[in-house]
Amino acid sequence: MVMPSGTKSGSRIVYSTGVGSMCPGCVRPVRECVCGRVAQQQLQGPVRVARETKGRGGKAVTVITGLALAPDALLELAKVLKQRCGSGGTVRDGVLEIQGEHRETILAELLKRGFDAKGAGGLPGKGR
Repeated sequence: MVMPSGTKSGSRIVYSTGVGSMCPGCVRPVRECVCGRVAQQQLQGPVRVARETKGRGGKAVTVITGLALAPDALLELAKVLKQRCGSGGTVRDGVLEIQGEHRETILAELLKRGFDAKGAGGLPGKGR
């Protein structure tokens, strides 16, 4: 059997709806990454803290993007931020979602922890 050049039979998953994002280093789902390469390849710019309501029935969610952390460290940071805000939340595809409007609290906590964090979408009461 002749294979196209550069491919091996069963070498990697090309597309799957059930697995989610794949790590390019260890070819595992991002949440099961063992090589840490995903964290190295993520956006190295500032961390963005924004408020979203789209697709959530009008309920506000604070979304934190751009965190270049390994999956375990991301889960630990999510736990700390949820406790700080007294709210629930989750981590989806490397993005932290905290229930409710907590941009100022999260921004202050991230700055205190040494992240280059910036508010996105304008903070309430600022610049008026």
